[in-house]
Amino acid sequence: MDILDSIVIGAGQAGLSASYHLRRLGVRHVVLDGDDAPGGAWQHRWDALTMRDVHRVAELPGDEPPAHTTERANQVIPAYFAAYEREHDLPVIRPVRVDRVTEEDGILAVHAGDRVWRSRTLVNATGTWTQPFIPHYPGMETFVGEQLHTVDYPGPEHFRGQRVLVVGGGASAVQFLGALAPITDTLWVTRREPVWRTDDFTPEAGAAAVALVEQRVARGLAPQSVVSVTGLALRAQEQEAARLGAYDARREMFQRIEPDGVRWADGSSEPVDAILWATGFRPAIGHLAPLHLRSELGGIQLDRNGRGTTAVKDPRIQLVGYGPSASTIGANRAGRTAARGVRQYLVQHPAPVTVG
Repeated sequence: MDILDSIVIGAGQAGLSASYHLRRLGVRHVVLDGDDAPGGAWQHRWDALTMRDVHRVAELPGDEPPAHTTERANQVIPAYFAAYEREHDLPVIRPVRVDRVTEEDGILAVHAGDRVWRSRTLVNATGTWTQPFIPHYPGMETFVGEQLHTVDYPGPEHFRGQRVLVVGGGASAVQFLGALAPITDTLWVTRREPVWRTDDFTPEAGAAAVALVEQRVARGLAPQSVVSVTGLALRAQEQEAARLGAYDARREMFQRIEPDGVRWADGSSEPVDAILWATGFRPAIGHLAPLHLRSELGGIQLDRNGRGTTAVKDPRIQLVGYGPSASTIGANRAGRTAARGVRQYLVQHPAPVTVG
């Protein structure tokens, strides 16, 4: 029975970063990727999203990032990831859709259908894209128009001439409104008061934002998104939407959804043709449930006051793309930290020597 030193689940930025550093440390591993092709979540994003629209695609370790051009992000970044895998000879196996991770006689077993890989350690890099979150509201099943989440967003032209309700207070909502407001009627509703940045988003500001998320995972709480603490900023391509008043959000949520719109607690209503749920994602960690890593507070507690990637309940498990590393701001650092955590565990817990 072949037992690897480590297995990385996921081949997005954090997973490729972890694999790069594991290879440099001489750790024998494979990367199991659920997609049919390289590119992580980027290959699934909408065609209208260009490289100039992305916040910041951090370079993969030992490489330069792609330029911020008007080319489609869902083409440029997958090509960048594919070239990186080839250049560094990363051991990626795809498509492998992991069902669950269990423990068998002290060894971690990664199951994908009838296939099983075994390892002494694990780096989970599954991100959030496969776990879109849509809150439930009374009557939402009666709505006769379209309801789409960020994962289903087909681009602004799809909504031309409609009245679109955008729900959510994050960066995706801002981007959607920026593209939609010049060509259709929009209404923005967010539970959280938007916090706008007027200063430059420096590396120091990014580090401070990540630190706030780290504090949550250090306590074992479910992580919040990094953007929830970075604030929002309008880019040049969103200024026309701002002039049109698209960012004058209604700071209270509707009480119910009706066939032709939404209704508020005061009885007033708004007709809409489509609802765009920019309501974020949850960590894709359901396959880790058999390992019982969650704390009583609902999240997976990480070591070193949240700045590490090691699960407190099981030091064999590293999490990247989770909590503070769930964005490009912290993904590369997390990959390096996880690889070092794997190496440290292997050194401290050497495999038994088989005599025979």
